Amino acid sequence: MNIDYTGKSIVITGAAGGIGRVSAELFAKLGGQVLAADIDTGALNSTVEHISAQGGRVTPFTADLTRPDEVDRFVDAAFEHFGKIDVLFNNAGGSSPTPMTAIDRQEFERIRALNFDAVYHACIRVLPEMVKNGGGNIVSTTSSAGTGAVAGLAVYGSAKAGVNSLTRSIAVEYGRHGIRANAIAPSAASAGMRSWLETLPGGVEGFAARQPMRRLGEPQEIAHVAAYLASDYASFINGAIIPVDGGIEAMLATTPID
Repeated sequence: MNIDYTGKSIVITGAAGGIGRVSAELFAKLGGQVLAADIDTGALNSTVEHISAQGGRVTPFTADLTRPDEVDRFVDAAFEHFGKIDVLFNNAGGSSPTPMTAIDRQEFERIRALNFDAVYHACIRVLPEMVKNGGGNIVSTTSSAGTGAVAGLAVYGSAKAGVNSLTRSIAVEYGRHGIRANAIAPSAASAGMRSWLETLPGGVEGFAARQPMRRLGEPQEIAHVAAYLASDYASFINGAIIPVDGGIEAMLATTPID
């Protein structure tokens, strides 16, 4: 299998680190021209320098994705820079574990805006242009918290459930236009997930030891799936929510694994 993104334009959010950074590197290595968006200018510039040093084509764009006008601004910049968007990878997101009754309205709106609103606004901006161009691909990072409840992640999980529903809706409404939408529910050793796991009994090591593969995934393992889903090799995969978690979603809480 030889995935080639030569001549393709890819927009990736949350590209300053973790899954986003590795994905930007991979799409550029496969020949794509990448617009990398993130709120962290310093880390974003580091990502761009790293990819450029390897001969990849990547353009940085600093944006606060919790603001709809900022989402519009980075999408407009991508169209202005590339003329089209072939792949939109909605990767930005995250939250900290907090009991649902302890989340005030401001934090509620921030978590929802980052994890759902930003995805929605980016999608509705690119979809009409993808229709004009005869097709395109949307990949979003979701979470197992969007399909099963996780204590402390009520708002985050609800937002990711919204991403799952939005992904399926795009597949149903826009499939006839050559547009595919899929989502990845990862369990990867990103900084955000590690921070969350450290709040649990046993920390990162304890969580990993209870999983079927006895480890967390690596960011590149998620990036490989994103690159596959947006490629022609996945041309009949549409509306799928794919767990890339080493078997966590397949495991009942009551299933003994020792």
